[in-house]
Amino acid sequence: MTHFQLHPKAICATDPKNIGKDTRIWAFVNILPGAVIGRDCNICDGVFVESDVVVGDRVTVKCGVQLWDGLRVEDDVFIGPNATFTNDNFPRSGIYPNEFLKTIIRKGASLGANCTILPGIEVGPHAMVGAGAVVTKSVPPYAIVVGNPARITGYTNTKGVSEANLSESVDVLPASKSEAKAGAQSLGVGKASLVHLFSTDDLRGALTVGEFEKDIPFVPKRFFTVYGVPSRETRGEHAHKQCDQFLVCVKGSCSILLDDGTHRAEVLLDRPEIGVYMPARIWGTQYKHSPDAVLLVFASHFYDADDYIREYDEFKSFVSNS
Repeated sequence: MTHFQLHPKAICATDPKNIGKDTRIWAFVNILPGAVIGRDCNICDGVFVESDVVVGDRVTVKCGVQLWDGLRVEDDVFIGPNATFTNDNFPRSGIYPNEFLKTIIRKGASLGANCTILPGIEVGPHAMVGAGAVVTKSVPPYAIVVGNPARITGYTNTKGVSEANLSESVDVLPASKSEAKAGAQSLGVGKASLVHLFSTDDLRGALTVGEFEKDIPFVPKRFFTVYGVPSRETRGEHAHKQCDQFLVCVKGSCSILLDDGTHRAEVLLDRPEIGVYMPARIWGTQYKHSPDAVLLVFASHFYDADDYIREYDEFKSFVSNS
């Protein structure tokens, strides 16, 4: 008696030791020699699994999916019906590469029905790929992507923060019709905060003021502006070991995602009197830029390539050990 459930109309040619305890393999599944499938998985009807495939624990693979050589699926992944994987950018009949490209689906990710995943990319942990999406580039951790080609439309497990949230907890209500006070609110992501800068507006025009070491909690060593970003592109996607930043969208709008490794928040910057203080050791991403967006960033340190953390797993390890 096996330690996993195998439907009588399924074919399992791999060593039974390669199949984890309590995994369920349903009708018309074909698993080739060498394939590895973890514990408590659910492999539904009509799934084909090639030899150089590794599937983690508690993975669900719905009907009509083919898992090709080079695919690595980590724990707790959901793969929807008829999701399509590829492993060769230039396929020819009877011509095979020396090694197929590796595609990695990280822990907790979900792939919607009929999506297509191109070869050699990575879908980050807890990311979500929408039904029918065509994924041509690696997907960041927690990102939600839809469309063809797939683009980021949001992030999972992320709270949104707006000016309305800010006004509930700090005194930023207008002092008059033409003047607003300054204030700050913790975002619940490390020491990051949403800051409402002093602003005034009259017949002569509008003015926003921020004071270093007061509204902006450091004296900057440099600044830079980001503009002309295609609306589908993301910026940032890194953290700093020491450098603090303060971000203001002085024209147009963009969304800022902040992640301390445990908690995430998303802020829409759409007015020059609203800024975000993003201290070191926060993973930051900017996306959803309007065509006219101009993002102004103040930095507490001079540029130093060694201060950047560009891989999310490295960032998680860094903050855990700090």
